[in-house]
Amino acid sequence: MSVVPITSEAIKSSEVAWFSALCSDDYQFLGVPDGDLRSSWEHCSNIVKTAEAQGFRNILCPSSYQVGQDTLSFVAGCTPITENINFLAAVRCGEMQPIMLGRTLSTLDHMLKGRLTVNIISSDFPGQKEPSPYRYQRSREVVEILKQAWTQEEINFDGEIYNFKGLNTDPVKPYQKGGPLLYFGGYSSDALELCGQHCDVYLMWPEKIDELKSRMQAVHTVAKKYNRTLDYGLRVHMIVRETEIEAREYADFIVSKLDDEYGKVIRDRALDSTSLGVAHQAKNRQLADKYGYVEDNLWTGVGRARSGCGAAIVGSADQVLSKMESYKKMGIRAFILSGYPHMDEAEYFGKLVMPDMDTCSLPHVYGRVPSAPPKTPLGTGERV
Repeated sequence: MSVVPITSEAIKSSEVAWFSALCSDDYQFLGVPDGDLRSSWEHCSNIVKTAEAQGFRNILCPSSYQVGQDTLSFVAGCTPITENINFLAAVRCGEMQPIMLGRTLSTLDHMLKGRLTVNIISSDFPGQKEPSPYRYQRSREVVEILKQAWTQEEINFDGEIYNFKGLNTDPVKPYQKGGPLLYFGGYSSDALELCGQHCDVYLMWPEKIDELKSRMQAVHTVAKKYNRTLDYGLRVHMIVRETEIEAREYADFIVSKLDDEYGKVIRDRALDSTSLGVAHQAKNRQLADKYGYVEDNLWTGVGRARSGCGAAIVGSADQVLSKMESYKKMGIRAFILSGYPHMDEAEYFGKLVMPDMDTCSLPHVYGRVPSAPPKTPLGTGERV
């Protein structure tokens, strides 16, 4: 039985997603830049095509001020080269005027025919620091405006930051019923309040299982105030091989050339490097054993050279399946995986683990994706 009530309690499958390294985050050896793995359009789009070929149902497209690909431009470019995989587009709230953001996302939703999901982000802008309560208030208002845009005939909003009155929503009507699902991660009280009230999937970074249970209980307490339930997701790296010995040896291999001072430079240049979640990932490394494992098959070594998600599931196919099954029993229904190099590890997972997994697309589970083009101005509705 799940730790807390979840929205998709009735299903036994899970959404298994991969990661496209849009923000200069692909390596053979962590912390050693490799020109062949730079975040070019060619490389990042090949990761997407590889993930789709391996049966992944979604792919996270991150956002950061680093050399690489702009998130929404990249997702648009992937539309004609994919058929089945969904896109989890990271959106840093406030970077774009909310009404025009709604229009952009609705355009993408139509282009992808309902294969769009959105990862709401509240971190600082490049070169700009703002108080956390202000950032989350801005994100809250952006999300509330998007929901109006996607579900009502007019946008009427009177907030602390944004104010709009009497805007017709024809230009922002989405392909999906109610708009794309909103995925969200954050540990502060402001973050939990925003997610519990407005978002669909609460994303967590890897920690000990008891810590993950506490995270789920904390955000569920908020959601319950609003008579809501959520689904839960885990963003975690992956190293899977035929045997545990091979997997652990590969984990050691990818950090064998890492200079810890340069690893710190890589971590610090991320826009979320000072967040509470990142601090918890650092705590994992402090609690780990001498080999970097904080619990069975959960290795924290990857966090020595990246901000954000800082641990990997490491083991044989059976061990990985068992670990993921334990997460599913807790109520986790979405997994966002990655590995180094990203294309290679996607293929290992696709070969060794995916055949034994029952996967789904959460937008379809939620009934968001229509069976035929919707009667919107961009679909089959009356042109306006």
